[in-house]
Amino acid sequence: MTEPSGRRERKKAATRKKIADTALHLFLERGYDAVGIRDVAAEADVAVTTLFSHFASKEALVFDLDADFEQRLAQAAAGRPAGEPLIPALHREILALVRHCTADGAAPIWRLIDETPALREYEGSMRLRHAESLAAAIAADPGLSQSATACRAIARFAIDAFSLAREAADPEAAVDEIFSMVEAAWKAT
Repeated sequence: MTEPSGRRERKKAATRKKIADTALHLFLERGYDAVGIRDVAAEADVAVTTLFSHFASKEALVFDLDADFEQRLAQAAAGRPAGEPLIPALHREILALVRHCTADGAAPIWRLIDETPALREYEGSMRLRHAESLAAAIAADPGLSQSATACRAIARFAIDAFSLAREAADPEAAVDEIFSMVEAAWKAT
């Protein structure tokens, strides 16, 4: 996550983190469906309107780093050094995200997501949004000449690699295996 520079931005970021941490704690303790927005706001000691100024929905509380992940993925494609191939840059970023999301302590959060239909649905729509954002970043690269369809397909493969890997017994090996296939598909286009 990028560090806010000014005092006001740091205070907003701290409030957002407090709300997200509080929500996650309550969801894990009581269950997602048993906790309401008002419960989270009260426990975080903020107004409901403050909560909604930071999070668009109850589901978004669980995916606090959504915007950062989306930005990191687009940056992996658009901000890679000149001459660096696309697929290794995406491979490296997906691997970093998988390491983050499979670190110690993440299992209860993923169990919560997997067991809650609203969160699974939100995660699915989030993945599609991330894939579209990544596809746009890939398509905007003047050094690449693939069609819009190829850019969208590779972006979806990369995003799905994250989901498949986090469910695997060896997430890092799964990312490597998937990206060897992605690399071959990209070369074929």
